[in-house]
Amino acid sequence: MLEINNKVALVVCSNGKAREDKVKLDNLEKTLLELGLVPVYSNYLYKDEFGRSASSEIRSEELMRFFTDKSIKAIFDISGGDLSNEILDYLDYDIIKKNIKPFFGYSDLSVVLNAITAKTGEPTYLYQVLNIIRNKDIRNRFKKTVLYNEPDLVNISWEFFQGEEISGIVAGGNIRCFLKLAGTQYFPDLENRVLFLEGLGTTVESLITHLTQLKQMGVFDKIAGLLLGTFTNLEKSYDKHYIYRIVQDFIAKDLPVAKTSEVGHDINSKILTIGGKINIKNFQSS
Repeated sequence: MLEINNKVALVVCSNGKAREDKVKLDNLEKTLLELGLVPVYSNYLYKDEFGRSASSEIRSEELMRFFTDKSIKAIFDISGGDLSNEILDYLDYDIIKKNIKPFFGYSDLSVVLNAITAKTGEPTYLYQVLNIIRNKDIRNRFKKTVLYNEPDLVNISWEFFQGEEISGIVAGGNIRCFLKLAGTQYFPDLENRVLFLEGLGTTVESLITHLTQLKQMGVFDKIAGLLLGTFTNLEKSYDKHYIYRIVQDFIAKDLPVAKTSEVGHDINSKILTIGGKINIKNFQSS
């Protein structure tokens, strides 16, 4: 995916970073340099009085600047929160498609990842690069996958709850943030797609209301399969089977469903490709 000495951009498309995060960002810069990559930070990182790093126009201009800069070989968003949907109307998706390069983000960036993939047909990557400052093991897996094309961060283990196989193009991400795209031109066509959903602060009640909205949109009648990631807050009190019991109320019995503990908000979360083809089978059933 990348090579030693490649320049990579670090942007903030959602909420601005807190000033006290500068220590983490300095650490990230140091870590990327040690891995052999050359980080280039956006000019707009830290939150203003409204929680933005800059206006929606400026944040989109920064992202477009890095897409069109031929010397930048990948773009990593290091933010999350609530504000990334502000920039969607200011992005030029034709230019992005002509200058496509790996774009990574997670949580609220589910909005931008899915919009770019829907508008360009090109894949994007659900992953938070800030995780690599946490420990050596994460850094090594990142290095092997991103610099040496080994499968450490892309081989994901799934446990089936329903069905025998899930195959198709992946869409989705954080359930709350993904639903910001509902009713807009940026919502992906989910016909025969595989929908991935995860959550950070999700409660039982919010999971139910989000699933209700997806059902009322006809999503569960269109998709070829449902993938569940980690639901961080819920899984402090409930196990995976409890979450599946909630999901069962909204889907048909013949819709394949699988879950992983390896994609979500955990520091050890792996990379899931939005717009990428997935094919997994329930080997335990045979």
